[in-house]
Amino acid sequence: MNDQAFTVRRADWATEQPLLKAVRTTVFVQEQHVPAEIEWDAMDPQCLHALAVDGAGQPIGTARLLPDGHIGRVAVLGPWRGCGVGLALMHWMLDAAREAGHSHVALNSQQSAAGFYERLGFRVDGDAFWEAGIPHVPMSQELNAD
Repeated sequence: MNDQAFTVRRADWATEQPLLKAVRTTVFVQEQHVPAEIEWDAMDPQCLHALAVDGAGQPIGTARLLPDGHIGRVAVLGPWRGCGVGLALMHWMLDAAREAGHSHVALNSQQSAAGFYERLGFRVDGDAFWEAGIPHVPMSQELNAD
């Protein structure tokens, strides 16, 4: 377990693409064997991106909020898993969704991570499906205005 401090902040896709891509390439392309052509899409420039960085400013996690209220590309580097980075990224995303005026958010969770999202208040709202060779479930949450 990593006990170092980290922060979550907004990241600008246009200028911080290499930092965001470093995390997503490691987690999705290298570890999970998601084809790079699936990982990178035309939506990234339109999304609100969150970046978790360690005390030295190095990228350790990322997530994105699409204009329609979908959360995606939630990824945390291996040494930082279990340290609260994913939780912090999701709280940041939920706050950002509320600030953007969304009353509802959705995501497609890898089936193995569904329990993590359920603990954050998401519920499975559809049938399991395969994406990039990985089983997923659609999940959603109604947001309150607090």
